[in-house]
Amino acid sequence: MKHYNGIEVNPEIMCGKPVIKGTRITVELILKKLSEGLTPAEILTDHPTIKLEDVYAAEAYAADVIAGEEIYFGKVA
Repeated sequence: MKHYNGIEVNPEIMCGKPVIKGTRITVELILKKLSEGLTPAEILTDHPTIKLEDVYAAEAYAADVIAGEEIYFGKVA
């Protein structure tokens, strides 16, 4: 997986969930807010310690994680 400057994974922070570096704001939280219809600007207002680049890094990180998943169809024996 690529290196993401704005994303940190540390088992000591948020149980190892990917977070915006230097914060406890998870990639998951950013994605949930976007899926609820919040704009990046609204997310930045809610979380003034992060930057627009951090929101984009969270999206890129999630997209690359999903792109690397293997999907199996049919019954598993």
